[in-house]
Amino acid sequence: MKNQSFIYFGKCVFALFLILGNISLFGYLLTKFDSFAILGFLLLIYGTLINLLIVIILFVYGLFEKEQLKYCLSAIGYISINIPIAILYAVIGLNLN
Repeated sequence: MKNQSFIYFGKCVFALFLILGNISLFGYLLTKFDSFAILGFLLLIYGTLINLLIVIILFVYGLFEKEQLKYCLSAIGYISINIPIAILYAVIGLNLN
């Protein structure tokens, strides 16, 4: 992969899970359909596992390819922005009932 493609990949993973989280939270807030709440809960579980797997893969790849480590860590940084957002959305979702 080229240097900038790691950063672009991290931004895309961040955006994908942010959009899915927004759909879950605001879908439930606007419609009160329980399926949005279930989707949000499953997104917390599976999204955490998927993001963690991606972070581990990028980190291990960066350790083997030293010149790519800086770009892998940048991608990991973008993906990690979702952590406080997911915590905030979880707190909001749990306090709605």
